Amino acid sequence: MEIKITTDQVLKVLQILSWIIFIGLCVEAGGVAVNTFITLFINPSGVVNFWEGADYLSSLHAFDRGNFMVITLIMNIVAVLKAIMFYLIVKLFTEKTLNISQPFSKELRHFILNLSYLALGIGLFSHSGSEYSVWLAQQGAAKADLQALDLAGSDVWLFMAVVLFVIVQIVKRGIEIQKENELTI
Repeated sequence: MEIKITTDQVLKVLQILSWIIFIGLCVEAGGVAVNTFITLFINPSGVVNFWEGADYLSSLHAFDRGNFMVITLIMNIVAVLKAIMFYLIVKLFTEKTLNISQPFSKELRHFILNLSYLALGIGLFSHSGSEYSVWLAQQGAAKADLQALDLAGSDVWLFMAVVLFVIVQIVKRGIEIQKENELTI
């Protein structure tokens, strides 16, 4: 007996995974934002409620509250950009704006271009957050675990942005060829 996996089945699985990742990223972004707000404005001892990086963030909060604000702001921006990225992917699945019979379209180009910009933003903010953490360590603050703060891997995000931008240019050329073919028929 041969099991045949169709493209529709793969797309359904990817849609479910995208929803799961999107919900997880929204929870993460909301958790970081709420914990930051609580720590800064309501209860400074709430810094221990950060589920990852709580040790570093509590020592950073004790070291300097302003630097704590900068790091958590960068963490918030990165988390929100990741959530927006998966929102666009989920939106693509739910609105079904792509036409499979004509794969090269302005909608596809716009979608990939947005993903490229988001990946670039995530990469730049992650890099600035990691560089800022290194600078803080040189100033006497505790050394940060960038993985726990979700600021590691900026090079991967920047690489992804470049790859997506190249794909956008290929899609743009595909749109041009597709229009030329429509005119010749």
